[in-house]
Amino acid sequence: MSEIPPTDDLGLAKHVLQLEHNGIIALANSLGASFINVLDMLESIEGRVVVTGMGKSGHVGRKLSSTLSSTGIPSFFVHPGEASHGDLGMIDKSDAVIAISNSGDTPEMSDLIAYTRRFGVPLIAITSNNKGIIVEQADLTLLLPQAEEACPMGLAPTTSTTMAMALGDTIAIGLMNRLGFTADDFKLRHPGGQLGKRLLKVSDIMHTGSAIPLSSGSELMSEVIPEMTAKSFGCIAIVDNSGKIRGIITDGDLRRHMGDSILARHAEQVMTPNPKTIPPSALASEAVLTMNESHITNLFVAEDKKVVGIIHIHDCLRAGVE
Repeated sequence: MSEIPPTDDLGLAKHVLQLEHNGIIALANSLGASFINVLDMLESIEGRVVVTGMGKSGHVGRKLSSTLSSTGIPSFFVHPGEASHGDLGMIDKSDAVIAISNSGDTPEMSDLIAYTRRFGVPLIAITSNNKGIIVEQADLTLLLPQAEEACPMGLAPTTSTTMAMALGDTIAIGLMNRLGFTADDFKLRHPGGQLGKRLLKVSDIMHTGSAIPLSSGSELMSEVIPEMTAKSFGCIAIVDNSGKIRGIITDGDLRRHMGDSILARHAEQVMTPNPKTIPPSALASEAVLTMNESHITNLFVAEDKKVVGIIHIHDCLRAGVE
C-alpha cells in the first residue's frame, strides 16, 4: 500500500523525487539481454531510428529522437495520428521504429504498427504492459517495471515517463559508446551555443604562419624587438633550427633587462627558458585556465615542442570561451 504523501511543499517535492528515484533504480535492475538486443538491432540498421508515441509518451519520444540525432544516430519523430495521414511514407525498410506506450495498447498506433509488419520494418516496444498489442507485434520489447506514479492520484504519467526518458538516454548513450562518438563529432553537430563554445579547440582560434612572433637564440635584441612590436602579442618565441621552442621573451623580460645594453645582447641571453605551451588539440577552455592560473595573456601552441601557433586570451574571450 502506498504511503500517504506529505502535504508541505518541500516534503512533497522530496517524496516525488524519491518515487521517481525508486523507479529509475527498478529500471536499472530490470535491464538485461533484451537491452543488448535492442542496441544490436539499432547498430545494425542502415537507415534511421524512427520514434513514435502519443501524449506524454510522444514528448518522451521527441526527446529520444532529438538526443539520437545530436549524438550521431539519424532519427526523426513521427506522430501516430499524422502517420495515418501520409507520414507512413517517411518510414523505409532500412529503418527501425521505437514505439513508446506506457499502456501498450495505444489505438492511434495501430496503423503505424501494421505498416511495420507489412513491410518488415523492425519494431521495438517500450512499455510497462507485457501483454499489450504493441508487445504482441514487436520484434523486441523493453519492459518498464511497475513503479508507483508520483502523482498522488496515480493518474498523471510521472514516474513512468521519467523511466521511459531515462531508458531512452541509455539507448542513446549505449549507441554512442558502440559507434565511438567523440567530442569532435559532438562539436560538428553543435556549432552554436555554449556546447559549441565549450568544445572549441586551440587549433580553431589560434594564430598561425607569419602571424607567429619567432626568433632564433642567436639574433640580436635589436632585431628581436622590432619583430615583437610588429606582431603585437607582447612576446616572442625563441626557437632552434628545427622550429622547436627554447624560450620566450616577453615585455616583462625587456623591462627587467633595460639598461643592460639590451640591444647588443643575443635573444638567448634574455629569454626565459622552457615556457608553458599548449597542444593545438587541447580545448580552448584549457588554454584559458592555463593562462589565468599562470597570470599570462598568451600561450604558444606546440606539437612535439615545435611552434605551430599562438593564442591570446582575448581570442578565447571573443570566441565566447571562458
